[in-house]
Amino acid sequence: MSSTVTIPTPRDALRHPAARSLAARMRGVVIDAGSPGYDEARAVWNGMFDRRPAVIARPVDAADAAEAVVVAAAHGLPLAVRGGGHHVAGLATDDGALVIDLRDLRNVDVDAATRVARVGGGATWADVDAATAPHALAAAGGLVSETGVAGLTLSGGMGWLRRRVGLSCDNLLAAEVVLSDGRIVVCDEDRHPDLYWALRGGGGNFGVVTRFDLRLHPLPTEVDVAFTLYPLEDAARVVAGVLEGVAGLPEGIAPLFVFGRAPEAAPFPPSVQGRAYVAVLALNGEAEPSAGEAALTRLRALAAPLADVGGRMPYVEAQRMLDADYPAGGRYYWTSASLTGLDGPAVAEIVRRIEAMPAGHSTIDVWVQGGAIARVPVGATAYADRSAPLLLNVEANWHHPADDDRYVAWARTSLAALAPWHTGAGYLNFPGLMEDPASRVRRAFGPNYERLARVKAAYDPDNAFRRNQNVTPRVDPVVADAAEGVRRDPA
Repeated sequence: MSSTVTIPTPRDALRHPAARSLAARMRGVVIDAGSPGYDEARAVWNGMFDRRPAVIARPVDAADAAEAVVVAAAHGLPLAVRGGGHHVAGLATDDGALVIDLRDLRNVDVDAATRVARVGGGATWADVDAATAPHALAAAGGLVSETGVAGLTLSGGMGWLRRRVGLSCDNLLAAEVVLSDGRIVVCDEDRHPDLYWALRGGGGNFGVVTRFDLRLHPLPTEVDVAFTLYPLEDAARVVAGVLEGVAGLPEGIAPLFVFGRAPEAAPFPPSVQGRAYVAVLALNGEAEPSAGEAALTRLRALAAPLADVGGRMPYVEAQRMLDADYPAGGRYYWTSASLTGLDGPAVAEIVRRIEAMPAGHSTIDVWVQGGAIARVPVGATAYADRSAPLLLNVEANWHHPADDDRYVAWARTSLAALAPWHTGAGYLNFPGLMEDPASRVRRAFGPNYERLARVKAAYDPDNAFRRNQNVTPRVDPVVADAAEGVRRDPA
């Protein structure tokens, strides 16, 4: 399935020599700067990134993606890999790069009996939800349906069901991967287990993932959603009311706090539009809904609400509920950190940051963690930051380039103001243009970084896949032998 219809450019009309070479080798579409639709094809979700890649390759299978990797190396072009193109840091593209655009790999095949979905590397969570919901099953996806499965899963994956079933990466059963030398391997617990370990949270460092096998979980096709807005002046009471009862919450209830100002648009009532608020969002993600009903009711009555714009709805609609808040082409800068707690002074600081916030739809979000996330040992997957009870995300969202500096500064100073309550380790699906990215990546991976560096050396020793939250290869003799094994005998 393709999001757009693209007429292939004749090979002799392609300008870039790599594009001409690739067009002769792969079945999918090849685009360069002279192709019709180039500007549409190179665009990514975050409008801050207006990059001009040399070549865009749209493979129809793993073999096509492998040809693109080989041609990029032969022509000395840097690689970028686009899944959904939705990463806030604009990592799906770059100037002068060969972009492997997976948007034509959006197939989703569901085996309801085994509760497994086989998902193409370019699929979005909307694609997955549409295929799984008719079976009363759900994947551990995100909260915005237009997000790509690949980016979210490879770097973690926070969603409505996180406390019940874990992160997206915790539910990855197997993956098909194109390596930097063009070989295609399948990894799981038995085949290339080191690569399988690294893909579960280690990001796009190791190759082009053209297929994900995801574990599915029972979930009713209709769910109840709390999206309750309270006055910002009640923030301390609301936060305490949730956090004091977290231990007693069913794990199918995973609250999210959102601090901000209500947009002047539906579904927010006119009486609420423009008002500062703290919202509590949660979905009844219990397999048996009655187990979560009382908890959701309590989250709706923590103080006198301004409004509740949730309600009962199909799960696929709940997954789209926030899409309109993040339109393609908007400008986004986010930054995150794990929180050790959220006491009264911390809430007061968040309130001050909201009061200082530039006009628009920026927010400060706090995700309640724990449950299934915390039960996975730190070394079991590459995703290491599991012990913190809360995750902070500062979202600067705006529209005009002239405002870039102001919004980025607000996000950075907000994170700095909350330093007494955070660990400095962040969630790599959220940060935009990171300050000191190498240090931030090391802190995010914590004790798993050195192992990731060794796996990187085995599967991508020359760091061909570096347009990501990058791990530098670290070669030692054992890893070198493993790398030779991959080249000699791909699975």
